[in-house]
Parts: sequence; structure tokens; C-alpha cells
Amino acid sequence: MRQRVDGRKARGEKRRQEIIEATLRVIERDGVAGVTHRTVAKEAGVPTTSTTYHFSSLDDLLIATLISCARDMATEVYWMIDRARSRGSRGADEVANLLAEAIGPRRGRTMAEYELYLLAARRPELRPAARRWLDVLTSMVRHDDEVAFRVFLAGIDGLLIQGLIDDEPPTAEELRPVVDYLLKPR
Repeated sequence: MRQRVDGRKARGEKRRQEIIEATLRVIERDGVAGVTHRTVAKEAGVPTTSTTYHFSSLDDLLIATLISCARDMATEVYWMIDRARSRGSRGADEVANLLAEAIGPRRGRTMAEYELYLLAARRPELRPAARRWLDVLTSMVRHDDEVAFRVFLAGIDGLLIQGLIDDEPPTAEELRPVVDYLLKPR
């Protein structure tokens, strides 16, 4: 028997995702301070009532945006790890390429994501959503040494932040030796 799809629910989920994507574009352009229901609605091309229907408060909107970012990044990292494992690689090339992409062509998106994470430091209600990225990544990656894994994650965060403030972000080739060092067994 064919399962019936609720069209209204599907349209609602699609609209909700469009609003989240618009929120990220607003943050890329104007920072978190630029996020209002009105600016997001304008960016999404929907009435303001649509943003307030799906997200009753700005915190709800920012939490959903953080969760979406974490999910997307975790999915990307999961497939990157899967590709590396299938080739018998530790993943240094794949991680270096991902970082170069994040601080190069996707620089605006990466800045928006970090701005959201930093906002969580000031707003406790956003912290569970911000920590979700680490929780998801930790659950996906097999690691024997918790300390080494935390060092690796901290190193990746550091490379991303440094790359965002560089006038000329490093290339994958420049990042590869650092990533390789972070991945070395201790």
C-alpha cells in the first residue's frame, strides 16, 4: 500500500527550511544583529506572518538555524569520512579540502555559522543547539583516544578561525601538513 503524503505538512517543512536558509543569508550579509522576523521574511520572499508562524521567537529561529547548520556540517563530514575510509585514508586530504572550501568559497557561510556559535556563548538557551555539532560528530567518528580527538576538533576550529581572519585564506595544500599532524596517532 502506498503511503499518503500530507501536502500541507510537506509545504510547511519546505517553507520552514526556506526561512532557515534565508536566516543564514541575512547573517552572512548583516551578522546576527541583522536578524529580525522582518529581514528574514524579506530575504525569504515570504510574509512576516510566515516567519512568526514557524518561529514564534527569534531564539526559536536561531536555534533552528544552528541545528540545521550542525546537521548539514555533520552530514558533509560523515560522507567525507566514509569516502576517506573507503580509500584506506586517514582523511588528511579530505579534511584539508573541506577546510579550504569553508574559508574560501564558503567563507560567508562559515562566518555566519561561527557567529551563531559565538552567540550561544552569550545566550544559554542556544547552547544545546551549538553543542549539537560536537555531539553529532563525536557519535559518528570512531576514536580510541578522547583527548586526541578533542585536540583534533580544537585544531580544526582554530584553523577555521585563523583562515577567516586571514586576508588570503590558506589553500588545501597549505592546510594539509597541519591537518596531517592533528591526525597523527599519539
